[in-house]
Amino acid sequence: MKRLVTHPSIRRRLSSGVLHVGFRGNAAQVVPSSPAATPADLLHQWQARTYSTTRPTKMAETVSITYVEADGTEREVQAELGKNLLDVAHDNNVELEGACGGELACSTCHLVFEQEIYDTLPEKDDDEEDMLDLAFELTETSRLGCQILVTENFDGMKVKIPDDGF
Repeated sequence: MKRLVTHPSIRRRLSSGVLHVGFRGNAAQVVPSSPAATPADLLHQWQARTYSTTRPTKMAETVSITYVEADGTEREVQAELGKNLLDVAHDNNVELEGACGGELACSTCHLVFEQEIYDTLPEKDDDEEDMLDLAFELTETSRLGCQILVTENFDGMKVKIPDDGF
């Protein structure tokens, strides 16, 4: 049986021998080192190991946030650290419009924060201030959800989605 010569980093040690993967033209060829196992057997073993669903995956760290809708309905969601609050709302089917897609070109993702959380947020820039001037029901603790990234100190917070006036 003819073997393809491959770089050692491409070889994989399996229980039935060494799997050699080589390329000839556009076609990959698998050649077992042991005549007892067919190329298909070795490929299936390798795929089962490589694509196993039981492999541990790293779960994203999350915190619990409650969105309070204009009618008072509360929606508790898990928010991934580092995501903005507009994306968190959309990921969890919370009705927060975000007409510009988070590009800081509207005020439809306007949120009202509790004072203790608001005090921990980074300062607003001029562009966010300009967009907030267009927001309905603006308050002293208003911010745009697309500009606020989830941090650990948000765990357990409530944030209000004000009435949009329509």
